[in-house]
Amino acid sequence: MKVTIDGQEIEVQPGTTILQAARMIGGDIVPPAMCYHSKLEGSGGKCRCCLSEVSKGSEADPRPMPKLMASCVTGCQDGMEVKTKSSPRVQEAQKAVTEFLLINHPLDCPVCDQAGECDLQNLSFEHGKSESRFIEEKRTFEPEDIGPNIQLHMNRCILCYRCVMVADQITDDRVHGVMDRGDHSNISTCVSHAIDNEFSGNMIDVCPVGALTDKTFRFKSRVWFNKPYNAHRDCPTCSGKTTVWMFGDEIQRVTGRKDEYHEIDEFICNGCRFDHKEVSDWVIEGPREFEKDSVINQNNYTKKLDTVVIETEETILKGRAIDRKKISMSEIDFNEKIDGNPLNSTING
Repeated sequence: MKVTIDGQEIEVQPGTTILQAARMIGGDIVPPAMCYHSKLEGSGGKCRCCLSEVSKGSEADPRPMPKLMASCVTGCQDGMEVKTKSSPRVQEAQKAVTEFLLINHPLDCPVCDQAGECDLQNLSFEHGKSESRFIEEKRTFEPEDIGPNIQLHMNRCILCYRCVMVADQITDDRVHGVMDRGDHSNISTCVSHAIDNEFSGNMIDVCPVGALTDKTFRFKSRVWFNKPYNAHRDCPTCSGKTTVWMFGDEIQRVTGRKDEYHEIDEFICNGCRFDHKEVSDWVIEGPREFEKDSVINQNNYTKKLDTVVIETEETILKGRAIDRKKISMSEIDFNEKIDGNPLNSTING
C-alpha cells in the first residue's frame, strides 16, 4: 500500500507505522521520537514528540483525522496522506510538547554526562523557548544508586518507559519500574543497588536523557572530547560489537552501537561495557559515523561559526588540559592589572 508524507510517496507493508514510513523516506520529515525504540516491543505513544497531521485517512475513507496523531503508534492506510514538517499545527504542537517535557526537567546540561548526545537537548534547541513560563515549584528527587554501575537522576526522567522495557525484554528479571501515579510517577527500585544483571547496562544506552548514567564514566569527560570507534571482541555472552570512546590511547567508556536515530543496533553485556577498558581487549574497526549536525562531529570536522572556529584535535586537547588544570593561588599573578588597578588592590585604592 502507498502512503504520502509531506508530498513524498512511498510503498509500505501492512502494519507499518507513520514513523517507520517516514524513516524509510528519511530527511527532515522524520518526526522526533524519545519513547519509541524499534528494538523494544510495545514502545511508543508516551512522549508525544512525534505528533503528525493526517490530512487524508485512506482511499476508502478520505476524511482527515480531526486530532494530531502519535506517528509511532498510528498505522499507515492505503492512500493515507500525512503532514509532519510542513504542518504549522504539528510544529506548534511539538513546541508545546517540548515545553511540557521541560516543566520538571532541571537545567543540568552543564553538569550532565548526556550533554551532547541528549535527545531532549536537541528537541529543546529546535522547538524550545529561551525562558520558561512555569512558575510553580519543580518536583525534585535525590540521585539514587540503583545498581553497582548505574545511577538514577529522577529529576531528568521523562518517563519514556524504555528502561523498564529493556529490563522486561532482554534481562532475566526486572527489579525496577514506575512507582506511584500521575505527577508523582517515578522510576525506582524497592531495594537500593538492586539492578545487577548481565544486561542492565543497556538501560543507560536506551535512556534518551541523562536520567540513567554510567558510574564508571561519570564526570570523566564531555562526549565531544572523545573519539568514538566501532570495535569488537570475542564475547561468550553477547555479540561483542560495541563503540569504544577514546581520549588519546585511553578507552573511557564502552557503549552499544547506535544508528542515526540514536537507537541501539545490538544490546551488549555488562562485561563488555564495564570490565574491558584496555585497548588490547578490542579489535578497533574504525571511526563511528554520526549525523552531520552531531556535536561529536566537532572532533572530526572543521565547523566555522560566527564567533568560534573549532578546527583541529589540538584545540580539543588544549581545552581538556585547561579543564584538568588545578587552579591554586600560587598561579595567580597579583601584579597583573585590570583596568589600571592591581589585583591586590580595591577599586577605591
